Amino acid sequence: MTPAPFGARLREAMDTRGPLCVGIDPHASLLSAWGLADDVRGLEAFTRTVVDALAGTVAVFKPQSAFFERFGSRGVAVLERAVADLRDAGALVVMDAKRGDIGSTMAAYAEAFLREGSPLFSDALTVSPYLGYGSLRPAVDLARESGAGLFVLALTSNPEGAEVQRAVRGDGRSVGATVLAHLAAENAGRTPMGSFGAVVGATLGDLSSFDLDVNGPLLAPGIGAQGATPADLPAVFGAAVRNVVPHVSRGVLRHGPDAAALRSAAERYADEVRIAVGG
Repeated sequence: MTPAPFGARLREAMDTRGPLCVGIDPHASLLSAWGLADDVRGLEAFTRTVVDALAGTVAVFKPQSAFFERFGSRGVAVLERAVADLRDAGALVVMDAKRGDIGSTMAAYAEAFLREGSPLFSDALTVSPYLGYGSLRPAVDLARESGAGLFVLALTSNPEGAEVQRAVRGDGRSVGATVLAHLAAENAGRTPMGSFGAVVGATLGDLSSFDLDVNGPLLAPGIGAQGATPADLPAVFGAAVRNVVPHVSRGVLRHGPDAAALRSAAERYADEVRIAVGG
């Protein structure tokens, strides 16, 4: 039986638990700051602490696959357990793997993260459309079948992204705007919102020249350590702000390994976002 679509489940999670996505980014400097070794045991201790402290209250988690993959199969095993435990606790998992390829290779990436029963099956996956949006079709189709979603890189917070995303096509429309238009088409008619979202940086300032109303979620990195605040969200996202999923990583994780401090930081960000978006 196919579960409810990701967009519907995400809307419910954000309305009940608060509109916040917490990253799980166990990079070496953060492990060190927690007093942990940069090895699999440190990785596991870090991940276990975050999951135990926050899985029952935060709506969405975004583990960064690379920080687990760097430890090989043992690191991936830690990630597999975290994904299962987060989902068992009622949280949604967005796997930040930024996959993007063509044909059977894209289909295999989709099978790894979007096929129910896979050890890394997640509620959504980040993907890159820069081999052409059509190259994502295997992931789009399997996500629909599995009740999962995608977050497609559209207007990212890194400064280098602009050289591709704001490049203008022959028809006068930018590449980023083209990606957003594709997502709007995928989500047309879906309620309460579609399952195919965009990654749009919260640090980008005025985006009024882009149509962000894709009837789907907007994953917004940049809150906290990168300089954006929840109060910035309405000015950046305009009328689409209610569908924004603000992402915070270091702003929460730096308060570990104390579980109560992690929970307090996550609750504070969620409350600030609620106030900012009027929800």
